[in-house]
Amino acid sequence: MNTITIRINCLLVILLLMLAAPVTAQTNRSSAGTAASQLKNFTASLTQIDASFSFPDGFKEIKAPNTDSYQFDYAMVLPDAGFEIWFRVNTQKENEKLLADKNIKVSSSDSLFLSIARDQIESLTSEKAFSKRKLPHYILDRYNADAGCVYLVSIDDSPVTKHYKYAFVTVLQKNGSGTIMAIAFTNEKGPDFFKNMKLASTCLKFKEQ
Repeated sequence: MNTITIRINCLLVILLLMLAAPVTAQTNRSSAGTAASQLKNFTASLTQIDASFSFPDGFKEIKAPNTDSYQFDYAMVLPDAGFEIWFRVNTQKENEKLLADKNIKVSSSDSLFLSIARDQIESLTSEKAFSKRKLPHYILDRYNADAGCVYLVSIDDSPVTKHYKYAFVTVLQKNGSGTIMAIAFTNEKGPDFFKNMKLASTCLKFKEQ
């Protein structure tokens, strides 16, 4: 295993640990500078898959991209930190239709999240190899999810992704309900990135049943 691979694996392990760490600074607020309809529509999408969202302290709502390759429901930025997150919510039926339309075959509905994640990642990077880790049960339990993965990707330079260099992709699935995808963008993978990830790590999850 080469040095670069080892470093990337270490980064993923650290980020997994941070997803499991408690965060206390949370508020329910959105930016007055963007249309309230975006949050309203996002909340409605979350209701369809029985999930909830709590706006994290320090962030500001921004307009989510909505193109053929980047269809996201909500987005937020941490001002002056070079860090933002895009969210995408799909019901299971929406996921099945999306993959069928692209002729992507899935062996089981329980693995839909893997194909959904890979399909989105392919729009972010031309690289064929990227780091992936399945989320362990103790983290899945925190989000009331049945399955999930995280990916660390070096992305192609693009104005759509605002020339960010890296994307940390998290996808969570609740079987029979749908998926939540969160993509965190950054130009640095140092301590500030980990700190920013921790601020947002508990803002969205499936509801307990």
